[in-house]
Amino acid sequence: MSDVSDNPLGPPPWLNAPPVEPYPYEDTHDLRKGADLHPALLGLLPFVGLWRGRGQGGFPAEEDYDFAQEIRISHDGRPFLRFEARSWLLDGEGKPLSEWIVESGFWRPVLNAAERATDEMEAVVITPDGTAELYLGTTIGPTRLEMEADAVAYTPSGLPLSGAKRLFGIVDAALLYAHEVSVGESGLRPHMSARLLRIGG
Repeated sequence: MSDVSDNPLGPPPWLNAPPVEPYPYEDTHDLRKGADLHPALLGLLPFVGLWRGRGQGGFPAEEDYDFAQEIRISHDGRPFLRFEARSWLLDGEGKPLSEWIVESGFWRPVLNAAERATDEMEAVVITPDGTAELYLGTTIGPTRLEMEADAVAYTPSGLPLSGAKRLFGIVDAALLYAHEVSVGESGLRPHMSARLLRIGG
């Protein structure tokens, strides 16, 4: 690799630049703080918040299992939501047993020619286990979201997903969801479902 002194254009402008201050923009799940919610996200407003609760998982595990989960749905003023979920397994007494699935992604409403949100959605969700799910979906009223994977991918050592579907709804002030996946030729089968209560936002 050549030395920066070999560059005929001289040293790059960042070479001796002063240190950078902390990231100046706030990401928030609390609509009372931070940037204003982008108008395109008004149809998803009920989902913004910090949620925590319990659920049950199954396929592709060999046996069903109980878990607890925390989901954070936040924004920074731009026309997309950040989706972060972390879950942990529970023993028969409801005590933490071990860490479990972690997910991160983004939800984005599709805009029309007038730059206004339609009821169509796009989303991407990835895991540290080497899987990625690219969703197309629809909002149904202000409290229901249905998404089905348009494409899935996995690393050579990742779970060989071949399909996925997610349903989200706000029912009696709680966030309910169901996640189905297919592995290989299995077809879609129940993977995880839960009821989460709002604890922030």
